Amino acid sequence: MAAKTTAWFVHTESEIARETLDDHPDENELFLEGEIEDDQLRMMFACCHSSLSPESRIALTLKTLCGFGPAEIARAFLTNEETIHKRLVRARQKLRDEHAGFEIPSGKELTHRLDGVLQTLYLLFNEGYNASRGEDLVREDLCKEAIRLARLVAQHPAGNTPKTHALLALMLIHGARFPARVNDQGSLLLLKDQNRALWDRVMIAEGLHELGRSAEGDEISAFHVESGIAACHSLAESYEATDWSRILRLYDMLVEINDSPVVRLNRAIAVAKVRGAEAGIQAVKNIRGRKHLDRYYLLHAVLGEFYATLGNHEEAAKSYRKALELTQIRSEQSFLATQLESVKKNLN
Repeated sequence: MAAKTTAWFVHTESEIARETLDDHPDENELFLEGEIEDDQLRMMFACCHSSLSPESRIALTLKTLCGFGPAEIARAFLTNEETIHKRLVRARQKLRDEHAGFEIPSGKELTHRLDGVLQTLYLLFNEGYNASRGEDLVREDLCKEAIRLARLVAQHPAGNTPKTHALLALMLIHGARFPARVNDQGSLLLLKDQNRALWDRVMIAEGLHELGRSAEGDEISAFHVESGIAACHSLAESYEATDWSRILRLYDMLVEINDSPVVRLNRAIAVAKVRGAEAGIQAVKNIRGRKHLDRYYLLHAVLGEFYATLGNHEEAAKSYRKALELTQIRSEQSFLATQLESVKKNLN
């Protein structure tokens, strides 16, 4: 049943990918006798030691291998820097206490660590796609590195799984939008304002091919559903032609797998597109654990858009002001300031 459900949202995408991509590299060229040839990937698997909790594995890898600071890791986990610092200290101490070497795992142990590696790559890509610090909203270097490592994982026998291909599909489809995500001044462009002619169609096709490969098993992961949502956007000829009803159905599937506040917030956007802004606001109010989003600027930016759509410019202005307070990225601040000025004109 799961395989049939997966095929439901990848059929169209995989057909297009087969027509677009003719040649694929030999998956065995990069590896000898099943070894992971890339040193960075070796270390990533080593950091995901089985004695650590999933959260500690990811935090340690992001700090040790990817060079993330506590603030960037805290943003990824929607927590504070002090919590991350304590988590890192405990992780290092546990490895010392157990005399855990950073040897390269093999066999079943290598497979067990795969989930931690995939989640780390996911967070690495997200940090590049929406940077938490610096002048640029998009850090393509991080995204490209995450894609490179994901390809290596997918090409290795231990990582050649439907879930890995689903993650790689997600990265590729999102990464194809890089040229259209910001304007000449470096300011954020919403999906509806992006020039879709600038999207990298070859990259999208590769992502759709990977999405098709992810349907070969009987597992549906969060990566499967998220890549299905990304595919819906990439296949729409225009923003107006987006199949929001299908996207909402996919978000309903996603919350069954990962019922996190952030997923619920994204679902609220789809709810508003299908049922109206009032329904979107109610969906935000119904988010379980919403307090964890109070310091998340996107929560307030989304509410600002909903209220502006309803003509409630006073509440929209309050929401945009709060969002401005919570972001440190100049391009995001510029975008939110523009939105705030737009609603303030209607307050007079």
